[in-house]
Amino acid sequence: MRTAIFWLTTGLFSLAMVASGFGAVSGGMAEVYADMGYPVYFATLLGTWKLLGALALVTPGFPKVTEWAYAGFAFTLTGASFSHLAGGDGLAAALPPLVMLAVASASYFLRTAPEFEAAAQLTPAP
Repeated sequence: MRTAIFWLTTGLFSLAMVASGFGAVSGGMAEVYADMGYPVYFATLLGTWKLLGALALVTPGFPKVTEWAYAGFAFTLTGASFSHLAGGDGLAAALPPLVMLAVASASYFLRTAPEFEAAAQLTPAP
C-alpha cells in the first residue's frame, strides 16, 4: 500500500512539474514571470530544471540526484509562494505551490526503505 501511495503522489507531482516546466519553457508563462518582476529567461531556466527534476524523481537508481531534486522543488515551490505574496497576488495565488509542496513532501517521506538505505550509504558519516 505504501508503495502504491508513493507512486501516486510521485506521479501526480511529477506530472504537475512537467506541465509547469513545459509551460515555462514554451513561453506560455512568460507573462506571469514578467508580472512578478522576473526576466523572461528565468522562466526558461526554471522550466528546464522542473523537467529535469521530474525526470529525476521517476528514474530509479540515483538516490543522491533524487534528494537534490526534492530539495530543488522545495526551494522552487516556497519561492513561488513567496513571490506571489510579495507581488501582491494574494493568498489564492500563493497556496497552490504550497499544496504541491505538500504532495512532494508526501512523496519524499513515502519512499521505500531501500532508497533510504542507498542514500544513507552515499552520505559520509560525520
